[in-house]
Amino acid sequence: MVYDSPSKTITTKRLVLRLFQKSDAVTVTKLCNNYNIYKSTLHLPYPYCIEDALSWMEHHRDNFNANKLYEFAITDKETGELYGAIALSNNQKFNHGEIAYWVGEEFWGNGHATEAAQAILKFAFDVKQYHKIFARYFHSNPASGRVLQKLGMKQEGILIDHVRKENRYEDLVYYGIINSIGL
Repeated sequence: MVYDSPSKTITTKRLVLRLFQKSDAVTVTKLCNNYNIYKSTLHLPYPYCIEDALSWMEHHRDNFNANKLYEFAITDKETGELYGAIALSNNQKFNHGEIAYWVGEEFWGNGHATEAAQAILKFAFDVKQYHKIFARYFHSNPASGRVLQKLGMKQEGILIDHVRKENRYEDLVYYGIINSIGL
């Protein structure tokens, strides 16, 4: 993982994580207007339209510059193709943050979420000096849990029937990892 502060990019073996641009809105809309992504995410609306994408991206740069929230487009290193998104919150009071991500369904199973999450974890611990990173996922989406396990995160608990989605309750599974270097 290589972080370039001036360009706000993270480069991995196969990916470039970069800030979203307005020109990404059409692709974001295409990827997010997908029921299978909607049912596995906490906050994405469905159907998803171009206004949703533009509104979501509007404050990314300001949040990044204010060290509140880092939201990156997950893109192919060679072609620039947009695969999805990954975000890292910054709770400065507690020196921790949450990882959240989505990948377009046509790109599932290629390791993009894992590679991007590994880079974000390194960014959080090495660059931003966080003490802890956590993530949560719907119990009905075990693939997301496998990504977190590959990061070395450990399950910390399950919040039973914690959120309501489509008139049913979903369990949220929490995972976390401590920055052992900072100890």
